[in-house]
Amino acid sequence: MAPARAAKRPKLEPSTSAAGAPHQRGDDDYVPGNIVEIELCNFMTYDRLVCRPGPRLNLVVGPNGSGKSSLVCAIALALAADPAILGRAASVRAFVKRGEESGHVRLSLRSQDQGRDIGITRKIDTNNKSEWLLDGATVPKKDIIDVINKFNIQINNLTQFLPQDRVCEFAKLTPIQLLEETEKAVGDPNLPVQHRQLIEWSKELRNLQVAVKQKEQTLNNLKALNAEQEKDVQRVRQRDKLLKKAELMKKKLPWLKYDAKKEQFQKVQEEEKIFKKKMDDAAKIWQDAKAPIEGLKKEKTTITSSMKKITNQINQNTNKRREVTDDEIQLSARLKTTLDDIEHLKRHEKNLQQKISKAKEGLAAAEREFQDLQPYEPPRDEMTQLTNDIGHKICGINDLKQRRKEKEWQLSQERENLRKCSDRLMQMESKNNKLLQALQRAGAERINEAYSWVQNNKNMFRGEVYGPVLLEVNVQSKTHAGYLESHVPNYIWRSFITQNASDRDLLVRQLKQYGTPILNYTGGNSIMCEPLNITPEMKQLGITSRLDQEFDAPPAVKNVLITQASVDQSYIGTNQADQSADDVVKLGINDLWTPRNHYRWTRSRYGGHLSANVDSIYPSRLFMCDVNVSDIEMLRSEKDEHTRNVEGMEEALKELQKEQRKLEDEEAEFRKKKEAIADRVRLEKKKREDIQRRIDLKRRTLEDISKEEDVESSTRKLTDKLAKLNDDRFRALLKLKNLLGEAVALKWSYTEKNMASIELDTKIWEMEKDVKKHEKDVLSASRDYENCKRITQEHKQLVLKAKQHAESVSMITDNLAKEFEKMPTTIEELELAIQDTESEANSMLFLNQNVLQEYQNRQREIESISTKLEDDKAECERCCSEIETTKGKWLPTLRSLVLKINDTFSRNFQEMAVAGEVSLDEHGLDFSQYGILIKVKFRQTGELQVLSAHHQSGGVWINAVCLRCVLCLHLSLVCVVIVAIYFHVICL
Repeated sequence: MAPARAAKRPKLEPSTSAAGAPHQRGDDDYVPGNIVEIELCNFMTYDRLVCRPGPRLNLVVGPNGSGKSSLVCAIALALAADPAILGRAASVRAFVKRGEESGHVRLSLRSQDQGRDIGITRKIDTNNKSEWLLDGATVPKKDIIDVINKFNIQINNLTQFLPQDRVCEFAKLTPIQLLEETEKAVGDPNLPVQHRQLIEWSKELRNLQVAVKQKEQTLNNLKALNAEQEKDVQRVRQRDKLLKKAELMKKKLPWLKYDAKKEQFQKVQEEEKIFKKKMDDAAKIWQDAKAPIEGLKKEKTTITSSMKKITNQINQNTNKRREVTDDEIQLSARLKTTLDDIEHLKRHEKNLQQKISKAKEGLAAAEREFQDLQPYEPPRDEMTQLTNDIGHKICGINDLKQRRKEKEWQLSQERENLRKCSDRLMQMESKNNKLLQALQRAGAERINEAYSWVQNNKNMFRGEVYGPVLLEVNVQSKTHAGYLESHVPNYIWRSFITQNASDRDLLVRQLKQYGTPILNYTGGNSIMCEPLNITPEMKQLGITSRLDQEFDAPPAVKNVLITQASVDQSYIGTNQADQSADDVVKLGINDLWTPRNHYRWTRSRYGGHLSANVDSIYPSRLFMCDVNVSDIEMLRSEKDEHTRNVEGMEEALKELQKEQRKLEDEEAEFRKKKEAIADRVRLEKKKREDIQRRIDLKRRTLEDISKEEDVESSTRKLTDKLAKLNDDRFRALLKLKNLLGEAVALKWSYTEKNMASIELDTKIWEMEKDVKKHEKDVLSASRDYENCKRITQEHKQLVLKAKQHAESVSMITDNLAKEFEKMPTTIEELELAIQDTESEANSMLFLNQNVLQEYQNRQREIESISTKLEDDKAECERCCSEIETTKGKWLPTLRSLVLKINDTFSRNFQEMAVAGEVSLDEHGLDFSQYGILIKVKFRQTGELQVLSAHHQSGGVWINAVCLRCVLCLHLSLVCVVIVAIYFHVICL
């Protein structure tokens, strides 16, 4: 494919980078960011391709299927675009050439340093993995995006990159949207920022102007109302003056009551002092009577302390006597034991000689038995042979186990393959899976995985989730299915529908990897379309029904199809409607399906003229899809083969298991023989060891008997011990005698102290009877004082409450004290004066009791609105100043840019012998309505008209590649040329 170069055009001004710096063309006419070379390897239709486009627009021409779109896709993927933007597939693995495992795309971009180029390489494979290289070095995707952004390459901008599946979106761009996209694509990067600021400030200015007008009108109305109520306000103020006077007198009344309470409190205080003096005198007499008793009690305490010491000494003496007695008892027991030991030694001497004789006879018999024992040699050769036989059997068993393990693994794999084959066969034979396969063939490669995830996780959703939409729609007629499939955009059929925001967010996160669209519908379950009404005029023209009436679906799904695809605005007709299609549009129908054609009428927003578009009817590919029978038969044969393999492997496993069991039985027999020989060897060895132990035991017993001590020396030792025990027992009895004498003396002393304590108790009891009499007098005086004190506290509380009440009513100030002097001085006179003043005030009646409050509220509102009005006026002036300043920067720059585009656009149209211009549609201060108008004229006698997507008829496919953008259109031929020229102008 050789690039076809266009005629040389005059060069425009240097383009601008993302940072705002102008791009200067080099000596070879390339601008920084231009594509210098494209290299494809195993990409879509190409094994290998190297293309070197020129510095200006290059038009790639060729028949269908020659690879024009492959070149466009390669450029987009190398510039870090999402595969979904191309509308062909959701993942990069679909772009690897069929039959290959991997491929790559390489772009060479002219750098800002004209001496070298920047190489961007993207490697892709069938595992859906991408690897990025920048100038041959592996880098993350972020570095590639940074390089692309540096050259202001905007893949998502329709004026820079327009895939063929998004042509309709571009064709529907309004002049306002066209201006926004042009500002982003070319010119000063501050233009879109300034444009947004002007739109926001103009809205703010309009709101402020409306607010100022409303506040001025409200202010005038309030002032007029206050002027009408001036007389009533004067009478209200006179009445308020009398009420204030009464209120002022009411403030003095609590203070007069407080003075009265205070006088009563002072009288009660004097009485409290008298009762307190009486109580103090009685208490003094009572204390004087208690003093001698305290002296006697101290003396008694001293005696009690001495008694406690004597008691402790008696207890200690008792403990010592108990210890001496216990020692004497132990000595008696030891003395008896010693006498018994002496008798035992005498009897033991007679038996010792007999024991020595018996021990010698037993030792001699054991030694003779050991000498008579025959030696035993173990069968070592037989043991070795058995060990070798067992080893051979174990090796054979392990080998069979390994073979069984491998065979079981193969069996599990074959069973898994059988299960997968059965599942795939079941899926291909079910209706839903047929529809899912149809979606998969239409480009939704991972729709099965998305559908399975939604079905398996329904418990995670708050509302009902529908999808894919194709599975939810039921169409009975094949013809109507073709109409519906062609009418509804392709992305809707593979979409899922949620009914609340949380379910939508969950699905967007989980299904993002599958490239599945999510639509959220919150309009309820009622069908929002109008009821079908076929008028006689429609019947006469052959119109039979409406598209939304020819299929069944859940309410939410049907409402989405109505809102997204306007199926309730599309009508269905017979062959008769084909013949009278020109009259159908007069009934207000803009979309009509007939058995042969699809009619669409659109009315221009600018000229008001009507244009029609007629397309052919294609049969349904999604609803009426059929599963390939050969694929099902192939899967069934594959399933049968897997079944036979599983049965054969199970039989082989049973044979291996029998062989293994046989070897294990033989190995167990050898082990049994080996253990019998080992048991016989252990028995002989144990027999010799037992005899040897008996010999050693008898020899040690004889030695122990021979070493026993001499009986005479033992008897002498026991006699000495007996004499010592008699001496210790005598000394213990003497000590017990002394302790008994000490105990008698302590008992006598304790009895004397006890008698003295009893005498003191008697004296104290007699004196306490007199003290109790004086105590009763003190308690009586105390009760009288407490009663008086309580009364005083009550009067004090009354005084405090009266003062608090008076202070809550008013605090006395100098001015208030002067006013109080003018008022009556008694409570009765003051209450009478208050009553007279209030009666005089209440005699003044008004129709509107709230006139003064309304007047004052209105006056405050007038002051508040006046302040806000001044602030709004100042804000209006500031906003106007901001708009004029920014507009002075933005509008001249934008006009200059549009003028340059118009010059080149008009010049290109003149070369085609037609007329065209690009103009800026200005709307004063309404900056949100500014737009770019593309006007064309195809006949000399005609007038310039605004270009639309349906102007002219006929269609053609063109792929055009310019320096940093790709254009793919499916519009009318003339529109293609016009839009291509417009793109060429703004890109260059």
